[in-house]
Amino acid sequence: MSRRPLVGVICCMRTPEDPVQGVAERYLRAAPFMGADFVLVPSMPEISNAASILSRLDGILLTGSPSNVAPSHYRSPDAGEGPFDPRRDETAFRLISESVEQDRPVLGICRGFQEIAVAYGARLRRDLGQTEREQIHHTPTGLPLDQMFALEHRVDLASGGILERAMGRPSIVVNSAHFQGVNDLGSKLTVEATSADGIVEGIRPTGGERILAVQWHPEWRVADNPDSRELFAWFGLLLKGASMREAADIVAEKAALA
Repeated sequence: MSRRPLVGVICCMRTPEDPVQGVAERYLRAAPFMGADFVLVPSMPEISNAASILSRLDGILLTGSPSNVAPSHYRSPDAGEGPFDPRRDETAFRLISESVEQDRPVLGICRGFQEIAVAYGARLRRDLGQTEREQIHHTPTGLPLDQMFALEHRVDLASGGILERAMGRPSIVVNSAHFQGVNDLGSKLTVEATSADGIVEGIRPTGGERILAVQWHPEWRVADNPDSRELFAWFGLLLKGASMREAADIVAEKAALA
């Protein structure tokens, strides 16, 4: 039996009163579409070693989370809004840094997108759920998940970018469930996708690292969404050693023949 790639999925502290490290199951259900196996990586930097962990993994998945990246990491003058998970912050930044050192691919989703952005020098904004915006990016708090993820909008894929190359078209429709987003991208990231109101929705480093992040949630009902399946299939090829562009071309070719 051939060995499948092994992906480390970052955890969050879910119940502070009696600490539990966990991850929403919907992220784990992406494993078959990557052709990979998953293991959970606890956000406990006091007992974990990122270099050792990465040496036994083929890639990292940085998931969304109820918590936000602490503003101190992106030089914001105000305290921002929690909840915060400082050990998740530290673990994510260590994993990103070590993934670059060991050439391991990383896929970031929602909070994972924001972690990758901040790790590369971007600053965040925290106003994207405001109801007075022409396009809001998060439903009012307290709604069931079905209603929260029902909020959708178009994203335009950067011409010549990895996502456009993989999807084979200039735009797709995605769900939207984020209060935070990129305010200042900095010089170390390139845009892969934007919403109609100019919010950055997809990024990758300019240095050629096999790292990509999206602000939406492709893991949500992934089996019913061809675009999400193609994104995870693309990442699965990276886990096996493909370059970003090679993987995008393979996914696009298979989609065209389907």
